[in-house]
Amino acid sequence: MSAPATPLAPPRRRPARLRTPRRPAAGPRRRRRSLPLTLLTGLVLLYALVPLVWLFVNATKTQAGLFDSFGLWFDGDFALFSNIADTFTYDDGVFTRWLLNTLLYVGVGAGGATFLAILGGYALAKFDFAGKRAVFAVVIGAVAVPSTALAVPTFLMFSKMGLTNTPWAVILPSLISPFGLYLMWVFASEAIPGELLEAARIDGSGEIRTFFRIGLPLLAPGIVTVLLFTMVATWNNYFLPLIMIKDPDWYPLTLGLNAWNAQAATAGGEAIFHLVITGSLLTILPLIAAFLLLQRYWQSGLAAGSVKE
Repeated sequence: MSAPATPLAPPRRRPARLRTPRRPAAGPRRRRRSLPLTLLTGLVLLYALVPLVWLFVNATKTQAGLFDSFGLWFDGDFALFSNIADTFTYDDGVFTRWLLNTLLYVGVGAGGATFLAILGGYALAKFDFAGKRAVFAVVIGAVAVPSTALAVPTFLMFSKMGLTNTPWAVILPSLISPFGLYLMWVFASEAIPGELLEAARIDGSGEIRTFFRIGLPLLAPGIVTVLLFTMVATWNNYFLPLIMIKDPDWYPLTLGLNAWNAQAATAGGEAIFHLVITGSLLTILPLIAAFLLLQRYWQSGLAAGSVKE
């Protein structure tokens, strides 16, 4: 007869342990503020904004109010709108002519320089050909040469061609931007993958179609950067039009405002400092608008390539 089965012993219960509360996950550390860096940033901001504030404040004053009031505060007579109207109507509205001339020089000169820089930078970055290193050396050398050093040789060459005192004397030199070409070269080398171009060629896409459908959209941040640089350089160009143009009807805004400012020093000339200041304020507004409108395209390119997939 078999022995009775022994009942299974109940499992031993482990003593309950007190759970330690979990510590909350540490959030992002707050960056420590650097007092010297904050002071330096404030000084740079002050250095950049004070001239703009001075320009706006004094554009609201009359000719007499410029000398009777503090430079960084408003006068009792707010004459901004009347100054703007007088600026556009003075001397038969020549300010409008100068503004249109500047838009012509910027549109054709800066726009053409940007387009040529895009084509040249894309070709230098994505194609191999004989003499590529020589082209690189020429471009770097051209960037190192200041534009003022080339002004006199350019004037002599254009005078032989009979192009001085014409808009072409300002437009044609503005079409060449060595720095813009170098910038687009460097940007295109990193922004456009070579495998993407090879895939497009395998699918039967021609080089022109590949450039406009694939390369150009990827180059948008670099294009905006080059466009802003060339536009500001052409808009503020003073020395080249000074030696190339004698006819006031073809003056850009920089030369025109300088001519107005020089009237006070000539015999029998009329001092119109309030119009010079108002015209200077109107001159910088298109540049500010361009930077604000194109800022999002520029900022989108600053983080390109920073995230590795």
